[in-house]
Amino acid sequence: MSRQVTAPGRAREYETIYILRPDIDADGAERIGTRIAEVVGREAGRLTKVETWGRRRLAYDISKHRRGVYVYLKYLGGGKVVSEVERNLRLFDGVLKYQTVLVRNDVEAEGVTIAEEDVKFERLELAPLEDDRDDSRERQLGLVEPERRPERASEAAPAGDAEEGEEAEAESSGDEEES
Repeated sequence: MSRQVTAPGRAREYETIYILRPDIDADGAERIGTRIAEVVGREAGRLTKVETWGRRRLAYDISKHRRGVYVYLKYLGGGKVVSEVERNLRLFDGVLKYQTVLVRNDVEAEGVTIAEEDVKFERLELAPLEDDRDDSRERQLGLVEPERRPERASEAAPAGDAEEGEEAEAESSGDEEES
């Protein structure tokens, strides 16, 4: 198997999304962001876009957290850039998960225009962390009744009633045959 090598002046375009702990402070998030920007620059890569998506609900619990702060990066570089970015994300305790995806394989590095405000890591300003007991605003306001789980005893009773109903039907049909 041969390895694909990018030509000089060409690069690969990658996207990385990493999830920070929901209780991370602004300084910790900024420290992670500047470290990632340094790593990309040091490994001859170029950041093209940085977005902070804010605190969102996770699809499943990660390290006993239901929410996380999502940060999206788009950058140009080679495989070394990706491995070094992921290695640095692994070292930070504030990072819950990360994933990198190859977007385009052969991009002209000099042809990509980058706006200065697109590659700035924004200062993280999050509201205080709330309890996740009430998932929706409607439940908090009392507009939706809370879900009630059926009890096991009440589930067993209707099943027994159904059997008695079937027995009663069998008896009544047997009476009709005798008449």
